[in-house]
Amino acid sequence: MKQVARKRKPPPARARRRRLPRRVRHAALWFLLVVAVVGCYGAIAMSRTPVGQAALAQAVDRIVGTTAAFGLVVSNIEVEGRETTDTATVMAALSAARGTPILSVSPHRAKQQLEALPWVRSATIERRLPGTLFVRLVERRPLAVWQHGGIQQLVDQEGAVIAVDDLSRFARLPIVVGDDAAASAAALIAMLGSEPELASRVTAAVRVGGRRWNLRIDDVIDVLLPEEGAETAWSRLAKLERVNALLKRDVQTVDLRLPDRLVLRVNGAPTRETPPVKKPHLGGKAA
Repeated sequence: MKQVARKRKPPPARARRRRLPRRVRHAALWFLLVVAVVGCYGAIAMSRTPVGQAALAQAVDRIVGTTAAFGLVVSNIEVEGRETTDTATVMAALSAARGTPILSVSPHRAKQQLEALPWVRSATIERRLPGTLFVRLVERRPLAVWQHGGIQQLVDQEGAVIAVDDLSRFARLPIVVGDDAAASAAALIAMLGSEPELASRVTAAVRVGGRRWNLRIDDVIDVLLPEEGAETAWSRLAKLERVNALLKRDVQTVDLRLPDRLVLRVNGAPTRETPPVKKPHLGGKAA
């Protein structure tokens, strides 16, 4: 019986890629590495001279301009966390507008400029290609008005000064007085917040010797807190006020510096004027 030879199927039409010999591939990689090293060395060498710096700047500008032609431009600016800082001020600090090549925006420089603004505590800037600039701000929270050396300044939770010209809109904030009062204000106000009803009546706090506080309540009564156990003394005063309305009496000073007693100084009663005594006539009757 005659056997019929089977025909082999033709290879698929897909073209097979020819791999370069290993020696050629290694030589190409070494060549690219040498070019990269030489390019970096040349850029560093050029950056050390004014002429080289100008040439590098022009080269970078050309490269950035080329990327803009491919659509890498700022088309959207997203700002998160902004409450007090003016929008125009943020845009000016970014030095960017719609249509600006996005690679020309320096996140490091923009971060420095934003964090130099009065209300900005920290800033994060991201380039989200192809065209979005994302900005996250953490703004300062006003805590108190700091009075020292004959001036008043707004301070935040960390005691840092917030440079503002008009303090009138912060009149509701307590005033802390003393050279080191700003640094300790956050702990004091947190303690006062444990008794919010009484805390709302505190109009000023004076730092004494860098150790303790004197409080002014209702702009009339002085409360002397102890150096240690101030929280306990404050809670005791609030309880006495709730039960006995202690601070609604004719009280001038409340001294809480002793742990086992409370010393009150009340306003003295007004001195009654004594009517003048008529001197008797000496001698005979008047003529």
